[in-house]
Amino acid sequence: MKNTNLLKVAMAQIAPIWLNKSKTIEKIEHYITEAGQKNCDLIVFGESLLPGYPFWLSITEASVFNLQIQKEINAHYIKNAIQIEKGDLKSICNLAKTYKIAIYLGIIERPIDRGGHSIYCSLVYIDKEGEIKSVHRKLQPTFEERLSWAAGDGNGLQVHSLEEFTVGGLNCWENWMPLARTVLYGLGENLHIAVWPGAIRNTEDITRFIAKEGRSFVVSVSGLMRKEDFPKDTPHLDIILKNCPDILANGGSCIAAPNGEWIVSPYDNENNEELIIAQLDFNKVLEEHQNFDTVGHYSRPDVLKLTLNRERQSNLDIIE
Repeated sequence: MKNTNLLKVAMAQIAPIWLNKSKTIEKIEHYITEAGQKNCDLIVFGESLLPGYPFWLSITEASVFNLQIQKEINAHYIKNAIQIEKGDLKSICNLAKTYKIAIYLGIIERPIDRGGHSIYCSLVYIDKEGEIKSVHRKLQPTFEERLSWAAGDGNGLQVHSLEEFTVGGLNCWENWMPLARTVLYGLGENLHIAVWPGAIRNTEDITRFIAKEGRSFVVSVSGLMRKEDFPKDTPHLDIILKNCPDILANGGSCIAAPNGEWIVSPYDNENNEELIIAQLDFNKVLEEHQNFDTVGHYSRPDVLKLTLNRERQSNLDIIE
């Protein structure tokens, strides 16, 4: 009989087949299968892993207005972005159902409800029945990301039941947004998923901080990216590689317990793609809420209260 207090979690610290949608999906399917065969309840992939983070922005002249090179790379990026409405995630959903494993997956989304020409950094939750339950578009792209990604909305700020846990997630520097975190706490989150493109400098401090603040488990999952991971058919590869460091993303995936202590300390071996597996005990959540509950006994809703707008942004309302 399965102990529902225990949750087996897998972190896939891997590199994409950069800006190749179909091959990156195949790689993701491989790791889902491995986690499923090891009886994991949840597998998490890094921010924008499918089909990849826009690493070229910081090492080319990305901010030069109307530069043809940037237009051509951007077009390549959009063509390899994910259109959920057209079934791009169907095979991944099927694997979730086959292995009864939930999935958090960072994607670059090309949504039809915003015209199909802009892209969003989105975090998708797929449940154990293979159903997409939420798509959270990153509220505010960070610094140079704004040259590539559009700003999202509150529609995907959702939590989900997973065994005894309530799980929610945010993209990268959204995890530094106190109000975004508070929304998830208010919805009952006690297992927080933080996804990153890949840097130990991002995960080593905020992961433990959120765990202590929310008295929740925090699973931070980062990707990898090395100079040799750029495919040969990348547009303007010579220009991208000219100022490219050997390591663009070094991982840093980790898990903190509700008391802020490490279960898995930040793992930054950029030369080793792997599945990192840990078991979480729900009782630890209840133990740590004894002395602090940021939206419960240690809150003052009569003084401080937050409003969430879940409306999906769109420029078009169709009245039949």
